[in-house]
Amino acid sequence: MARTFLPGEVVAMTAQTADRLLKLDSGDAALLYLHLLRQGSLEGLRWPEARVQGALDQLRAQGLAPDAPLPAPAPPVQEAPAPEYTTEDITQALADKSSTFPALVDEMERRLGKRLSAADLRRLYTLYDHRALPAEVILMLAGWCAEEVIRKYGPGRKPFLSQIEKQGTAWARMGIDTMERAEEHIAKLTRLRSRETAVLRLLDIPPRPLVQREKDYIAAWDEMGFDDEAIRMAYERTVLKKQSMDWGYMNGILRRWHEKGLHTAAAVRGGDRDPRPVRAGGGQAPHAPADAGQERQAREDMDRLRRLMEQMRQEES
Repeated sequence: MARTFLPGEVVAMTAQTADRLLKLDSGDAALLYLHLLRQGSLEGLRWPEARVQGALDQLRAQGLAPDAPLPAPAPPVQEAPAPEYTTEDITQALADKSSTFPALVDEMERRLGKRLSAADLRRLYTLYDHRALPAEVILMLAGWCAEEVIRKYGPGRKPFLSQIEKQGTAWARMGIDTMERAEEHIAKLTRLRSRETAVLRLLDIPPRPLVQREKDYIAAWDEMGFDDEAIRMAYERTVLKKQSMDWGYMNGILRRWHEKGLHTAAAVRGGDRDPRPVRAGGGQAPHAPADAGQERQAREDMDRLRRLMEQMRQEES
């Protein structure tokens, strides 16, 4: 087979390759090919495993990707460990009149309903100083963590600073370091949380916390754009074949439908491509927005946060 991968500064393809990509009529396959053409591996591609595998299978069917495993991504660069902040470091940060950290501490104590311990203050300062997350982003993060704890364990429960620090570290690594990016990320998480609840109902599974693998499957199906009826159909076929729910087997069914462009039950039955418009990322039109009450509460929280940050800026000046 002719060489199809040309990693380097020049990105080029033959007319024959372009024709094959057009024949596939798959946005995911074309995007993956361009990424491989540019990088020579899967490094830097932040797609769910199911999405990568589906696009890769399409490319292999056209001879545009080797059957052998692709080169593994380079090992991630080891990030510098967080500093061991001393009591003196924290005391100086709390006394700094030009910093928003003291106001952040006051607001976190109000939200958590307790005085922060020395260990808590070090964790919070790690997010603020080492991770370089702005105070307003940390407060948005804390609000999301509080909602998750209440959802899982009921009213009255509060998140630990260790939980907030863990999520904040993940946010920092994803580049969620502005209010706008945080708003977008929280909106996505809120929609996926609602979607997870809906999918559990479709799978006849009583409401319960999901393990990460289950969350990844549902996120991938949502990204592909499957509607409720198609997911239910895949579930019924899974149970008919396996006699019980099998997440991996059901994912295989949905991935094959996705490769064929079938994202609704009607399309699956007819074997035709889904007529709905495809949105960026390979899925169809977004699902219905989250509950109106949740949206209203989110807007109120954001308004309150903006007022708080304006007050903090005025106190600095």
